[in-house]
Amino acid sequence: MLKKHLLKLQSLLFWGQEKLTPKQFIFLSSVLVGISAAFAVIILKAFAHSVYTFAAYINGILKLSYSNILLPIIGIVLTVFVVKRVLGGTIEKGTSQILHAVARKGSYIPKKQMYAQIITSSLTVGLGGSAGLESPIVVTGAAFGSNYAQQFRLGYQGRTLLIGCGVSAGIAAAFNAPIAGVLFAIEVLLVDVTISAFTPIMIAAATGTLVSTLVLNENVLLSFKGQQTYDYHNIPFYILLGLFTGFLAVFYSRNFLKTEHYFSNLKYGIYKKAFVGASILALLIFVIPTLFGEGYESIKTLADKDPGILLENTLFADFRNNNWVLLVFVGASMLFKAFASGITLGSGGNGGNFAPSLFLGSYAGFFFSKVLNLIGFTDLPVSNFAMVGMAGILSGLFHAPLTAIFLIAEITGGYDLMIPLMIVASTSFAVSKRFEIHSLDVKNLAKKGNAFTSNKDRNILWTLSIEDIISIDFVSVSANDSIKEIAGLVAKEGQLIFPVLSENNTLEGLIYFKDIRSVIFSDTGIENIFVKDLMVQSDYIAAFSDSMESIMDKFEKSGRDTIPVVIDQKYCGFVNKSIALEAYRNKLKSMTFE
Repeated sequence: MLKKHLLKLQSLLFWGQEKLTPKQFIFLSSVLVGISAAFAVIILKAFAHSVYTFAAYINGILKLSYSNILLPIIGIVLTVFVVKRVLGGTIEKGTSQILHAVARKGSYIPKKQMYAQIITSSLTVGLGGSAGLESPIVVTGAAFGSNYAQQFRLGYQGRTLLIGCGVSAGIAAAFNAPIAGVLFAIEVLLVDVTISAFTPIMIAAATGTLVSTLVLNENVLLSFKGQQTYDYHNIPFYILLGLFTGFLAVFYSRNFLKTEHYFSNLKYGIYKKAFVGASILALLIFVIPTLFGEGYESIKTLADKDPGILLENTLFADFRNNNWVLLVFVGASMLFKAFASGITLGSGGNGGNFAPSLFLGSYAGFFFSKVLNLIGFTDLPVSNFAMVGMAGILSGLFHAPLTAIFLIAEITGGYDLMIPLMIVASTSFAVSKRFEIHSLDVKNLAKKGNAFTSNKDRNILWTLSIEDIISIDFVSVSANDSIKEIAGLVAKEGQLIFPVLSENNTLEGLIYFKDIRSVIFSDTGIENIFVKDLMVQSDYIAAFSDSMESIMDKFEKSGRDTIPVVIDQKYCGFVNKSIALEAYRNKLKSMTFE
């Protein structure tokens, strides 16, 4: 029955595509993609919240976090089972795959990502894995947008735009924050949009927010209503908080990646690796229960008037009213979050770093302000610093200060903290950028030499390949040919460069007409002058596997307009700079939003 209704809707949309203008159809599509992304949010968030409520109920009965030990192990092992048995043995994690798809794959995202992220992240994070649901939500929304565009045969611009719509709707629905959704899509993914492309992304974000608000209980979403009045006298402390969160973001980024790589590279079977990693995570959660799941409930508790509730049903319950013990507990939660998230993903779980960044930021803001208050140095509004700290870590980790500022402004229910948010987010971004050139999401891509969307020229070059510009119809010569023969070839073929090849097709050198012109037109007997006497060795040779960025760099350094191409030292043709630039211009035209 459902399939029948979907086919009817598809037929109706094909009819609408014929009747509507392209721009009108994109607007309609942005609404549908926004609805799809919102329902992905609803499914994931509702499941994760239900599991957390169940775990809290069991903990209340047992008075200790025993259930928190078992659930993450079950969740990560089940995730590995689903990946192995249902999803073909592999799954891409994190939003970096969207960046890679936009920059390298023509904005094509595999169809399985429309459901793979929902299933695996709900098992991992929903059952207590120390990661976030927002990255899977973003990937799911992007997959909806890409595959919708493919279904209706939209071009690269349409696919990329609807990916942006899915991303913005996912973030907007997850936080009830439409402005942050729009900014995240543009600041992180689509850095070159025009106003006309901006509109569908806003429509999708508004749609996602509306659907999420209507269906989800507000308690499921991260929101705050208890911030205190902003005092401009605290500006120096907000600057210090920005520095603190910037360095903490660098700490998290480096240790998360090290931990994830360590566990993912363990020479165990996938199930043994999952069990070992999940067991270590379970021990961490037993000692520090706040590392369980997304951690949003503990963030809300931290911003309340009685944060000592965090110590209830833990090993430190007897110190519930001791501020220094609470401070040490918060500090430990803050430092171990990077390792807990790294273990979760490295051992086979699926999730993202968006929620951990907010968790870390909230705890950092609380820790920073509470220390200063306890030593009697000042009297800072702890709840404000806990909220503003989230913007600091989010900005530092993702290099997205605008998203961080407006996300926290929206989830705190107003813009009273705008100045502190701007100070902390920008300071943290500056510190993080100083030590980490790339954001956490694109760090692995950059290490592999892959393009990412913050550099459009590089993105376009990466979408081209050497096959697009190689010329293979050059006449070759041998080292023992006479220059007189070359003169005849120049007159007959009009060719100005000749590859000098051995019998087995190895490139031995090059003959340039401009280098031998004076010899050809001299009165001396050129039949006694041979190619081997005048050929030159090329300092810059392109391998067939070279990226276009590398080839353009060789054009620049060599000063030549044409350079040879080889495969395993065997000559296969030439690439020409003017042809490469023409291909670049054509691709740029096709990728530019109108």
